Order: sequence, then structure tokens, then C-alpha cells
Amino acid sequence: MNRNVVIMGGGIIGLSCAFELQKRGHRVTLLEIGRCGGQASGAAAGMLAPYSENLVEPDSFFRLCLDSLQLYPAWQAEVREISGQSFEYSQTGSLYAVYHEADILALEGRLLWQREYGSTGCIVEGEALKQIEPSLSNEIKAALYTPEETHIYAPHFVQALEQACRNLGVNIIEHLESVEILDVHQRQWQVSQREIVVRSRDGREFSAERLVVCSGAWARELSEALDFNIPIYPIRGQICAYSNIQHTVRGMVFNNQGYVVAKDNGTVICGASEDIAGFDTSVTEKGIDRLRKWNKRLFPSLEGEIPFHRWAGLRPSTQDGRPLLGALEASDQIVFAAGHYRNGILLSPVTAKIVADVIEGLELPSYYSAFLPERFNPMIVQ
Repeated sequence: MNRNVVIMGGGIIGLSCAFELQKRGHRVTLLEIGRCGGQASGAAAGMLAPYSENLVEPDSFFRLCLDSLQLYPAWQAEVREISGQSFEYSQTGSLYAVYHEADILALEGRLLWQREYGSTGCIVEGEALKQIEPSLSNEIKAALYTPEETHIYAPHFVQALEQACRNLGVNIIEHLESVEILDVHQRQWQVSQREIVVRSRDGREFSAERLVVCSGAWARELSEALDFNIPIYPIRGQICAYSNIQHTVRGMVFNNQGYVVAKDNGTVICGASEDIAGFDTSVTEKGIDRLRKWNKRLFPSLEGEIPFHRWAGLRPSTQDGRPLLGALEASDQIVFAAGHYRNGILLSPVTAKIVADVIEGLELPSYYSAFLPERFNPMIVQ
């Protein structure tokens, strides 16, 4: 059954949900208070690296990330075809580098369980490591190489995804300044009418059978209207970019401080320095200096290099670091897809699939319950 769906939020998650739902024949209106991809999505470095970013065990979050990585080849190809736009999608693999012999044992432990989940990785040292990344510091003792991990150029990908949505017929409305949900407390009205109504600051109203909340760091503002605690908080992530002089960096390298990734446009992106600053997206010297202090130890050729570009984005983080994903118990007409923290780009295809499956009443993954939006204690409304 085709449905009318309103999506709040035009970042990577909102656009992805719109793309998937419109493809399946639903009628989608996407509402964005600013411009699509204007916050965390456009600021992301675009790593698709569930093995490198999940260090301990294959928990439900890792499985969600891995499922999304496996969807990516077909997902990005479809976006490319429908949008008619190109973007970088680099299957470089990744390195997770360590400085001490004692850390190699930990890498070996990680590799054991990661191989059970599809990794064909290996521990590389010495000359083998230098062949992958010749400019890597001699201080690096070893690295876990994971061929399956990839990265995408996020700004161009988000633009292509937006265009793909438009080409499919998604009604995208930007620069609304604010959007509020109406009539949430009138449960009998909702049951009889089976519609949710939202209103923008300029007085326009939009109604639909399903509302999907993809408003990222701003989702918490809906706590009072929806009568439950939405523990999503903005975390400022600061990133910088260098010119990739003489191809200092070839691929994607992680360590316990952050990541360095080479892009096809001749730049190296280094991130991310994180801090709590509310909704402030300004760049600070302290934040960028933090990046410059550790990246030169990883790649000595970056010593003295000045980043030509610095920027920041707001990452929507929950209490437990996992997204809020699924329909509300109190009203299954409202579906959440928010709080993806620093994994919005990676998790976009699997989130879109789960949201569409929830709306269509299809079978969901066994780990789905770990991400239910009402898993935290409800807020007491005064």
C-alpha cells in the first residue's frame, strides 16, 4: 500500500529515507529548515569503515554498520544512475596503525572475530606496510589492513542523492526555519484521521500518514511535543584538509587519535577533533591544533604543513552512541531515524531500508530492538 510520508530533515539520513521510500512507490515530502546536506552530512569525511570504527566485539551496532557497508556498492551505483551525477567512491581498503609491539596482539584479536564477519584483512608490518603507505612514519610497528573498507566524497555524494530524490519526484522544501508537529496529544483524532500534521514557521501545513524524524542534532527539540525523552545532543566535529603534496597519503589510515584519508581531488582530510559546544559550528585553533599534533606523527611529511581548509559539523549523538531507529510505541505513525553520531554516511542505506520496511510492515533484522527510539526512560513532562 502506497502512503503519503513527510520526512523532517534533509541531511544524508533524511535524503536516503526519501530516496528509498519514493523508489518503493510512496509519495514523499521532505522538509528542511535550512538547506539539504548543510550540517553534519556535508561536513563528513565519508569513511565507510565499520571494522576500523568498532574495536571490541561484533555487537548489534557493528552488525548494523556491516549490513550498511554491504549495501553500499549497489546503493551508490543506483544514486549515480538516477541522479546522473558522479562522485568519488574509492575502494582503497584501510589501515589501523599502532605504535607499540604490545598493541599488535590486540589487532590480532580483532582480526579473529572480524574474519567471522567477512573481513579478509591481515596484519601488515615492515616492507609490506610501506608498500601500502610509503610515507607512513617509521614509528608505526604494524597495522591491520582491511580491504573491504571504502570511502566516499561526502559533499558530492549528498548533492547526487538530493538530485536523485528530485528526479524520482520527491517534493523537497528547504529554508523553512522551523517545523513543529501538531495534534500529537490528540490520540483519538490521530486514530480516526490516520494523519500527522506538521507546520512550518511561515504557516504552511503538511499532512501525511507517516512522519519520519531525521532532524539529527535538532531532534531533541521534539521531546515535549512527543512526550518522551529524545537524548540526542550536538557534538562539534572539527576537520581540516591539506594539499596531498607528492601523494603523501595514498588511502585511508586510522589510529587511536583519528583518521587521515586521501581524496581523488588531491587533498588529505584529517579528523576529527570533537568537543561539546552546543550548536556552535565555528572552527577553533585549539581543535585544529589537536589534529595537527598527532597527524604529523603518523605522516611526518605533514610536519609544518598548513591546512588550506578547516571546517566543523554537528554530530547528533545519543546517550549510548546508537541511533534512534524505528516507530514509536505510542504512535506507530511516527518513525525515528536520528542520532547517527559520526556514522550517518555509512549508515544511510541500511537506515533507509529499515525505515521503509517499518512503514511497510516487513520483517526487520534480529538486532533491530537495540535501536528502538523509546529505549530510554521517558521524560516527565511538567
